[in-house]
Amino acid sequence: MRILLTNDDGIHAEGLASLERVARTLSDDVWVVAPEQDQSGYAHSLSISEPLRLRKIGEKHFAVRGTPTDCVIMGVKKILPGAPDLILSGINSGANIADDVTYSGTVAGAMEGALLGIRSIALSQGYSYVGEDRIVPYETTEALAPALLKKLVAAPLPDGVLLNVNFPNCLPEEVAGTVVTTQGKLVHSLWVDERRDGRGLPYYWLRFGREPVEGKQGTDLHALRNRLVSVTPLQLDLTAHEIRDQLSKALA
Repeated sequence: MRILLTNDDGIHAEGLASLERVARTLSDDVWVVAPEQDQSGYAHSLSISEPLRLRKIGEKHFAVRGTPTDCVIMGVKKILPGAPDLILSGINSGANIADDVTYSGTVAGAMEGALLGIRSIALSQGYSYVGEDRIVPYETTEALAPALLKKLVAAPLPDGVLLNVNFPNCLPEEVAGTVVTTQGKLVHSLWVDERRDGRGLPYYWLRFGREPVEGKQGTDLHALRNRLVSVTPLQLDLTAHEIRDQLSKALA
């Protein structure tokens, strides 16, 4: 099995090295094509107004000055000797659940793989802060992902569907199990933080603001809060099929 790895945290991210160790439990034919720099929040974006720069950093390891989507396209269309059987994107530093899925470059890497007709799985690991230090227990994903991925690779999956897997913020032995979930809903918004540069001119940072919510049972939010691994099937078809008839009647 040929496996292509990518991420949105960048080629030197700890989570990518962790993902490679996971992938090598499944196959010896593992390729890494990841962004040169952090691409978090770039979602499913393409670099079409500037060239893609490619740098080989090791055997079967390549950095692309572009987005996770660019990396998957470059890997499949240019770098690998043949199409991969599996694309793994991650391991992201932080969960990608609920509304955050729409912003996630990690999920976008798997999304592009699904568009190309390749089985694709995004993996993310919850974290916490101790003081100002972010503590990401990648050992949880490393311990649990190999057995889980073997099952997910063998499971039937229709075209146009990718899998979004999130691991809870706890030690491996504290994980309560694995559940198949739906995408939850966060109560959050993006805030515009205005600051001043050295000349007194304004500049702005976007930052997240969130309110506590109780995820409904069966959602990815509820799973992670109960120390469960969440597996959410996502589809490329964004059509709201349930309201097509209503719209047709309204336009008749």
